[in-house]
Amino acid sequence: MGNGQGKRVVVIGAGIVGASLAYHLAGKGANVTLVEAEDIASGVTGASFAWLNTSPPDPDPIAQLRGSAIREYRLLETQLPGLEIRWTGALSYSVTAIGALPISGHQALAKLVSRSQILDLEPNLKNPPLSAIYAAEEGALDAVAATYALIAGAQAHGARILTQTRVLGFVTQSATVTGVKTTMGIIDADIVVLAAGTGITKLTDMLGVSLPIEASPAVFIRYKSQPNLVHTLISSPEMEVRQGSDGALLAAEDYLGDAMENQPAAIALRTAKTIQDELHGVVSIHPEQASVGLRPMPADGIPIIGYLPKVDGVYVCAMHPGVTLAAIVGRLASEEIIDDKASSALCSCRPDRFFQA
Repeated sequence: MGNGQGKRVVVIGAGIVGASLAYHLAGKGANVTLVEAEDIASGVTGASFAWLNTSPPDPDPIAQLRGSAIREYRLLETQLPGLEIRWTGALSYSVTAIGALPISGHQALAKLVSRSQILDLEPNLKNPPLSAIYAAEEGALDAVAATYALIAGAQAHGARILTQTRVLGFVTQSATVTGVKTTMGIIDADIVVLAAGTGITKLTDMLGVSLPIEASPAVFIRYKSQPNLVHTLISSPEMEVRQGSDGALLAAEDYLGDAMENQPAAIALRTAKTIQDELHGVVSIHPEQASVGLRPMPADGIPIIGYLPKVDGVYVCAMHPGVTLAAIVGRLASEEIIDDKASSALCSCRPDRFFQA
């Protein structure tokens, strides 16, 4: 147990990142209160394709974080029985993906596979490419179930969970935050952690500090269909699709705007047709969910993780690959908050980069 026994930490946001923070902080002996304006996993977590994708761009300023992401989820699996991860591997084929393989640091974990190998992995593909990248260690999870599993783990360590509780403001004393004003009253805090995704900017604005975080929309679709259509996670120019443990087909699509023909329901129908064109055996495919998830995107694309400048007692966690990094960021941030152990993996993520003259 860390030296933070009894340290009062309020985590704002009950998506997968906030849940991971609450779990790791409570496990270190902190007195954790998790505050959520709506319900658990009601934000972008509930509309996430949830690909545990460690394939980095080049150069990758968070390579160390990505490199630890899979290992950290493997560790969490041993601690949380409710964590549902399918380590199916990921099959990617596009000119960009294959062209990047020889220079990518990911090459040790991914390999180029031939058409015959692709058909061994995905026998239902109608139009397999000549080659693809296969990352055997990658997978995907049920982000909502994972969030609930993390919160159950946090509660087992004594964390308090407050849903349907909006944050109204902060209690400050000499430029230090000492509490959170909520619709349930004031919660005293030694540290406040902001993990509310795109809602973080409203919270920091209350503190007179502006962070450049935009909402990056994407469309998430869930279909009822036949089981065993997709065995890996397929990412191709035509579709990004995987199959859940319950047999549902899950797809991700780009957000194309507000026009009627680009509403999520319309995109879901077009994507269903594409899946039928690309896969053998799709007898029926019916959309059960089609929604837009708003992912927090820092202005420079790099996660914002660390203590907020200009005001003491506030720690920020905002990142675009929230599902992928939730496990490792939860552990490293808890070590920084409770053990005062600065992480070198988070050096490029500090909020103060936006406040330098």
